[in-house]
Amino acid sequence: QRGPAALLGASRRLPRAGGEERGGGGGYMTQEEEWDRDLLLDPAWEKQQRKTFTAWCNSHLRKAGTQIENIEEDFRNGLKLMLLLEVISGERLPKPDRGKMRFHKIANVNKALDYIASKGVKLVSIGAEETSAKEGLLLWCQRKTAPYRNVNIQNFHLSWKDGLAFNALIHRHRPDLLDYDKLDKDDPIGNINLAMEIAEKHLDIPKMLDAEDIVNTPKPDERAIMTYVSCFYHAFAGAEQAETAANRICKVLAVNQENERLMEEYERLASELLEWIRRTIPWLENRTPEKTMQAMQQKLEDFRDYRRLHKPPKVQEKCQLEINFNTLQTKLRISNRPAFMPSEGKMVSDIAGAWQRLEQAEKGYEEWLLNEIRRLERLEHLAEKFRQKASTHEQWAYGKEQILLQKDYESATLTEVRAMLRKHEAFESDLAAHQDRVEQIAAIAQELNELDYHDAASVNDRCQKICDQWDSLGTLTQKRREALERTEKLLETIDQLHLEFAKRAAPFNNWMEGAMEDLQDMFIVHSIEEIQSLISAHDQFKATLPEADGERQAILSIQNEVEKVIQSYSMRISASNPYSTVTVEEIRSKWEKVKQLVPQRDQSLQEELARQHANERLRRQFAAQANVIGPWIQTKMEEIARSSIEMTGPLEDQMNQLKQYEQNIINYKHNIDKLEGDHQLIQEALVFDNKHTNYTMEHIRVGWELLLTTIARTINEVETQILTRDAKGITQEQMNDFRASFNHFDRRKNGLMDHDDFRACLISMGYDLGEAEFARIMSLVDPNGQGTVTFQSFIDFMSRETADTDTADQVMASFKILASDKPYILADELRRELPPEQAQYCIKRMPQYTGPGSVPGALDYTSFSSALYGESDL
Repeated sequence: QRGPAALLGASRRLPRAGGEERGGGGGYMTQEEEWDRDLLLDPAWEKQQRKTFTAWCNSHLRKAGTQIENIEEDFRNGLKLMLLLEVISGERLPKPDRGKMRFHKIANVNKALDYIASKGVKLVSIGAEETSAKEGLLLWCQRKTAPYRNVNIQNFHLSWKDGLAFNALIHRHRPDLLDYDKLDKDDPIGNINLAMEIAEKHLDIPKMLDAEDIVNTPKPDERAIMTYVSCFYHAFAGAEQAETAANRICKVLAVNQENERLMEEYERLASELLEWIRRTIPWLENRTPEKTMQAMQQKLEDFRDYRRLHKPPKVQEKCQLEINFNTLQTKLRISNRPAFMPSEGKMVSDIAGAWQRLEQAEKGYEEWLLNEIRRLERLEHLAEKFRQKASTHEQWAYGKEQILLQKDYESATLTEVRAMLRKHEAFESDLAAHQDRVEQIAAIAQELNELDYHDAASVNDRCQKICDQWDSLGTLTQKRREALERTEKLLETIDQLHLEFAKRAAPFNNWMEGAMEDLQDMFIVHSIEEIQSLISAHDQFKATLPEADGERQAILSIQNEVEKVIQSYSMRISASNPYSTVTVEEIRSKWEKVKQLVPQRDQSLQEELARQHANERLRRQFAAQANVIGPWIQTKMEEIARSSIEMTGPLEDQMNQLKQYEQNIINYKHNIDKLEGDHQLIQEALVFDNKHTNYTMEHIRVGWELLLTTIARTINEVETQILTRDAKGITQEQMNDFRASFNHFDRRKNGLMDHDDFRACLISMGYDLGEAEFARIMSLVDPNGQGTVTFQSFIDFMSRETADTDTADQVMASFKILASDKPYILADELRRELPPEQAQYCIKRMPQYTGPGSVPGALDYTSFSSALYGESDL
């Protein structure tokens, strides 16, 4: 208002103004560049002043729907002068006099002059305040045009003659209105006219000056240019305020967008991990057994791949997910946002529960695999034993039914009949001797069925055939005995020697067959003691061989006696024994077979003894490492627990110490890998127990994973404290004081304070606590009502007590500036003031404004700002 008021005085009282300033001693004529008195009295200069002031007045009067043509005439009655002052000030002046008499006009002018005087405006001269305003405007012009070539504003006359300064001001604020690089410094009139036309058309700034007057005047009028430039200042002042508001909104929205990105990333990672667990648990819970040992071994190998290859990355993902969750919650607290609540079923506790179910299924699965392998091993052993015994029995029974069905006794002599009878008696003895074998075959078949042997059908079929044949043999044997006994009454000769041979040869033959079976019998043992027991039994068997050899020689001597008798008495009968199917050759061959099998059995037992010794070495080797690694893991866990409570000094030093702990743990990983290799060798050797250590590989794995998780969580806690400290402006000294206070009142030294300890801690730090205030604080530091306060909750509380963060009210105020004080904002205003991405973000999330004065497309920035800070729901 002062610049136009000064011009008003100059335009109405130019001669007086010049005289007064010359006598003021430090007024108008003592400015930076002194004007010549001739210039002040120059009619052209007066015309320029009048034109400029007229245009300036009209720029305001047209807001009231009027204008002036001649200053002296149109302001004479005082009415438009009062209207001009009302438009400029936004206030109502006293009601004007409507008469046309001279005293009416004087009264109106005096009302206008009295109003101007009441505002402290001097009508003539430029004092210190006007000089400050001029310097401020000059500095604003210099700052805005600094980046532009050929523009160097030092004053309000010569610096504007080429017109580039006007265009630079426009381009700086509205680069869309002109292309500055295409302007020609040598075309000042064209440059000035271009700037004035753009200003009038797009910026609502009237054309107050003529380009020719500026260019053709040695020194353009300073006040006229100042008046015109001030219009640019007022036109662009709102844009600067909007820029500041836009920057604040951009900052807040950037924080919100980053938080939303972290939330989406957590949801994605949590979904993937839970999906993997969901797919894996049914696989681990599948207890469908395989039919062969090879298939079960493949299952065991698949399980090893799962433990070595598939699970470790998921362990790391689970740990990283917990760390990301804690970091996100810390960022939300720092930015004064509400805590992040994951989707249903995706909380950290949900993931931990799913992980626990996975490990429970995993533990049961491994135990089931080992039991199935043992079962299949037992089945294979039983099946082979069944096949051997069945084959031996089938070989023995082959043709027996046809023999029993013969009726050869009908045409035989007495001696032959008696021989047939004795032979039949020997067969019955042999049949009774095979009863145990048949019962063993049936018992083995029954056990195979109970153990769910995959080929039980063929076993049952074969066993049934043997049993049916055995029943048939029993029936046929009984019938033949009855027939022979009937014939015996008719035939009474018998050869005692043949009978004795048959009776002694059959049991001995059966003993040899049993010995061959035992010597070829498969065995399975799991310890040195068991194999040594078998070796001892074998040694006892070898001790009976001399006695058996004596029986063999005795039997052979019977046959020799028969042949001697026949030869001695020139008997015309065959030397073959009619009472026995066992021949001397058979006894000799079987005896030689027994002698061959004994050393072979010795070799098999010794090889198994060596294998058990090797297994024992594997057990001791694994135990030696496990007994070192297990206590090492426990010691490290205790050191980390103590360090989290006892560490002092800067958080960075604590972080470095924890990082060193972590590196030491990582460097120890090769010991775990070596133990895994030894464990694999033990499992491949089918060793299932180890009396030399209480640690299993499962114990070591669980302890190792817990150690990695613990050190990662501890490091994350210190990182969170650093992030809180830096974001909240907490000094290291304050952080140390917080830690010292917490440790002092952590009486159990477990990283927690109960409510009484926490109250005592707050009182020691100067808090005056009533019950209501203490209850409010407890709702912040212990929202779940656990009854304890963690160090992180304590730090968050203390940082909230000292930190200064953006608030919802500040964001609302910024939006209000962009909306020109309207209670709503339009999409076009957001796109004009904000970057495209963040403008679209606001448009998408802002609800429709439905309050007073609503227009189509109006957006409610108040509800949006409250929702950003969790104070309402969108």
